[in-house]
Amino acid sequence: MSSQDKIYTLPQLLKQVQAWREQGQKIVFTNGCFDLLHLGHVDYLEKAKQLGDKLVLGLNTDASISRIKGPSRPLQDEMSRARVMASLLFIDAVVHFDEDTPLKLIEAVQPDILVKGDDYAVEQIVGHEVVQARGGSVMTVPLVKGYSTTNIVRKIENQLNKHN
Repeated sequence: MSSQDKIYTLPQLLKQVQAWREQGQKIVFTNGCFDLLHLGHVDYLEKAKQLGDKLVLGLNTDASISRIKGPSRPLQDEMSRARVMASLLFIDAVVHFDEDTPLKLIEAVQPDILVKGDDYAVEQIVGHEVVQARGGSVMTVPLVKGYSTTNIVRKIENQLNKHN
């Protein structure tokens, strides 16, 4: 299976999720921009996968990221980010969403487990009501401190400014 085989449209994903459910698989869902992949992301996603059988990643589109993080982001286009994320062995499916939050995607997928980093309280996690209403779990996993795309970008900018 190539990394491209793990990038789904929403209709394709819903068929795949149904097939996994019929096999008794627990579906874990998380989301994010994942503009520059770093250790914090890898650690977080690995821990998320350990909570169930299949990990579905909702990935913000370029337009969504620009609205949230400003016109200078994303640094990488959505297909590049999707391929990088799909290449990770613990990610089973990647699907884009264009809204500012993944709520519509969570409503469609109906994951068994919704996961975010521990920088969120469960009540702050978008979609927690949807998942809990059907008996699913909403969980946080500890983040590796000191890793963020914003910090990496800032460090690069500081280095460039020193040399100019």
